[in-house]
Amino acid sequence: MSICPKNKSSKARRDKRRANWKMSVPNLVKCSKCGALMMSHRVCKSCGSYNKKEILSNAAE
Repeated sequence: MSICPKNKSSKARRDKRRANWKMSVPNLVKCSKCGALMMSHRVCKSCGSYNKKEILSNAAE
């Protein structure tokens, strides 16, 4: 058996539930080595470093 609603939900009530399903802007921080904007806790795409250590040798190529 499935759930069967007793009364019809209006469009406004239905859309109020969906109001919080919006995307958020990604949090960008400056890279500690090169200063480029990057997402936190990830390897920098421009210089290839993470936590001031070089992870990727040829990142900008």
